[in-house]
Amino acid sequence: MAENKTPHAELRYIAPDVELGEEVTIRQFTNLYGCRIGDETRVGTFVEIQRGATIGKRCKIGSHSFICEGVHIGDGCFIGHNVSFINDRFPAAVGPDGELLGDGEWEMVETHVEDGAAIGTGAIIMCGVRIGKRATIGAGAVVTKNVKPGTIVAGVPARLIRRKEN
Repeated sequence: MAENKTPHAELRYIAPDVELGEEVTIRQFTNLYGCRIGDETRVGTFVEIQRGATIGKRCKIGSHSFICEGVHIGDGCFIGHNVSFINDRFPAAVGPDGELLGDGEWEMVETHVEDGAAIGTGAIIMCGVRIGKRATIGAGAVVTKNVKPGTIVAGVPARLIRRKEN
């Protein structure tokens, strides 16, 4: 495992199967499980990144964000504070028989955030969407559909605001 810049290392959890790139910064009160994080990425406080998630190089992950299994974030992305990714299209606590569902008894749906995208504070990203290269998601938006590259979306549900100029 590469050396990383981790202030207050005793106040966070990094599972043994986490892959960290070079010069990764992980702030305190963060939990990482079986994920891969690229070089020079900064992860804020109170963040959880689950098993199977991937984060590219030179990203910034804001505090209190939740990146679940099946989320793949490209290089140079910005994830604001308190952003939540959802990976289950039909969440449930119990099955049709009334029994409590266990791990793996649900359908995980992947989400992709392409290089250079930015997601504003408090946004919710529903499962199965692709956020295009250099797209911007406004603060508090709920993204339920794919977002085209180079566009700005905002609102609940997120709608096209405008296309970015090159």
